[in-house]
Amino acid sequence: MCAVPTESCVSLDVAASHTYSTRMKKKLTITVDEAVYAGLHRVIGKRRISQFIESLVSPHVLGKELEAGYRDMALDEAREAEAHEWAEETVVDVANETR
Repeated sequence: MCAVPTESCVSLDVAASHTYSTRMKKKLTITVDEAVYAGLHRVIGKRRISQFIESLVSPHVLGKELEAGYRDMALDEAREAEAHEWAEETVVDVANETR
């Protein structure tokens, strides 16, 4: 890791968001090696880096409460059926859109 951006090191801005939360997004600037930055763009995609990093970091900093909450939601069969129905209707709606 490098402390200051140089030719071989670039700064990467990451905006964190929380799914199923009313928390505000915060901007975070991290510094990564230029090769790591290029790899993130190539493998993850330019507009998906923040989400990718958040998905990796979240389990380590949010604790087991969030994981337990998702597990409880998945066990709620009525909620899952409603979510599935909504998702299916959304797919049908999108499929019927003119391009």
